[in-house]
Amino acid sequence: MSRENTGFSVMVYTRTPVPGEYPAGLAQSVHLAVSGDGVHFRPLNQNYGVVFAQGTIRADDTIHPKGVKEPRVFYIGEGRYGIAAVSVNEDGSADEEMAGKLFFWTTKDFINFREETPLDLGKSVAEAGQESSGSGAETEVGGFGRVVSQTVASSLSLESGETVTGSVVNIDEQLYDHMKQYWNRVYNCGVSVPETVETDSPEALADVKATLTYSDGSRTLRRVEWDISTVNFGRSGIYEISGTVQEIRYPFPLAEGYGDPVILSWEGRKYYIATNDNKNDIGLYIREAPTVDGLFAKGITEHLILGEDEKRNLHQTFWAPEFHLIGGELYILFAVSGRVWGPQCHMMRLKKGGSITDPDSWTDPVRVRRKDGSGLSEDGITLDMTYLKAGGRSYLVWSYRRHIGSPMDTGSMLYIAETDERTPWQLTSEPVLLTRPLYGWENVDGTINNEGPYAFQADGKVYLTYSGGSANAYTYVLGLLTANADDDLLDMANWTKSGYPVLSYYSVEGVYGPGHNSFYTDEDGNLMIAYHGETSIDGHLRCVGIRRVHFDAEGRPRFDLSADRDLDPTLKRVHMKVIV
Repeated sequence: MSRENTGFSVMVYTRTPVPGEYPAGLAQSVHLAVSGDGVHFRPLNQNYGVVFAQGTIRADDTIHPKGVKEPRVFYIGEGRYGIAAVSVNEDGSADEEMAGKLFFWTTKDFINFREETPLDLGKSVAEAGQESSGSGAETEVGGFGRVVSQTVASSLSLESGETVTGSVVNIDEQLYDHMKQYWNRVYNCGVSVPETVETDSPEALADVKATLTYSDGSRTLRRVEWDISTVNFGRSGIYEISGTVQEIRYPFPLAEGYGDPVILSWEGRKYYIATNDNKNDIGLYIREAPTVDGLFAKGITEHLILGEDEKRNLHQTFWAPEFHLIGGELYILFAVSGRVWGPQCHMMRLKKGGSITDPDSWTDPVRVRRKDGSGLSEDGITLDMTYLKAGGRSYLVWSYRRHIGSPMDTGSMLYIAETDERTPWQLTSEPVLLTRPLYGWENVDGTINNEGPYAFQADGKVYLTYSGGSANAYTYVLGLLTANADDDLLDMANWTKSGYPVLSYYSVEGVYGPGHNSFYTDEDGNLMIAYHGETSIDGHLRCVGIRRVHFDAEGRPRFDLSADRDLDPTLKRVHMKVIV
């Protein structure tokens, strides 16, 4: 069962691991490239993996990470495609756990992939691998009948110049266009303003905004700084004016030596808090300014609101502080350790009428506890707690890990539980496992992380970002979980987890290891993401960055628009006629 050769095709392939540049956890995944002529292939998703094998949980609760090799793609019928691949261990060796089986995914659009029951070939790993390399062989696929894979056994050159061996299947032009639109970067390609505006006051012109159009057809509005020096509002006439579309551009890095940044708007002022690597992660420091730009001005004062304290057994690892408004009260959620290292989630509340930058205006920190009053964890560490309210219910999400740094390391995993906003430091439900780092981009180069959750809501959905990979290295990335806001968020069936990262060091030029983010809304209603990253691929100095979150034509949040792709600098100048 083959598809008509239209010249449009998709290729699946893996890449060769390059230590320090593109490790095995990433390279040993299914990558996608498309062609309009069947000869020249262009990588999608910037040549970063798209379909990752899930690791398995061993009996001792550790993770067995997995990758793939020699993927094959084929048309199943009724608009469905299949991808099969041989499983390998992280070091590329044969995965005996999957002996005689192939990983198997199905898809209709090469965007959403469903992991099916592995194909049981009844062969050894080596034999399965040899069969996957055959050219054009007909294969029995359980439940789908016999299908044909148009496998390309020879090497192909991508437009990037890299040579890979891939498997190819024909697709139609509509699917080809849809894949390119979805997986490629979105960029600003047009700016328009009204041709004429009739007004008798300069104030009205401030409301005339520019419409920015993007490569996928999505749009957004942006303020314009109009030059009205040529307009005489006391005399009727037609005047031509020009204006400059306002950029949303923050240089990277904004601040060096900080991780996990959070920005708060409170009573007309802006506040910034983060893990302070410059202070060896000891103490909570807050900046205050009238604007976000002012928070990062040279010489800005940092107010110590909670420092090392023998009496309260606060000594180290003051990690990931977050501002949250809970039940009308302002809290800071954070992790901290005593003399014996082992961070645990705490929170403290701003007293009535208190000042955010005054240490005496905050209540004593309290440790977050389970429903029965016991500690959130007695056998591991807890950190990176965040709060969200959806469907009238309040939830806490945090990272939990046992046996860190030992052969029994479980990796960090996210848990969620319900809480009462009147007493948010005590859970009202049992914790529920939300996600573990089973994919290669979460579990890479020995770093096994699901951490740094933070949520926003839009169009009736909850979007929960989190981080995987190394927190202070180039492999750090953002993952994404999505649910309907009115659903029970303690039911894991209501969540959808992205199988690939939504932000990585392949996303925005010059930013490596972007992760552990937060969100805020600016004065113009733009959703903004604040994150930390590094300035070079071999750097380990965490730095703060900010950019706008864009919603594409399909309503999907995009976190990867650089300032130049958000607004093309050559399109900033606009012109309009004013009728007075």
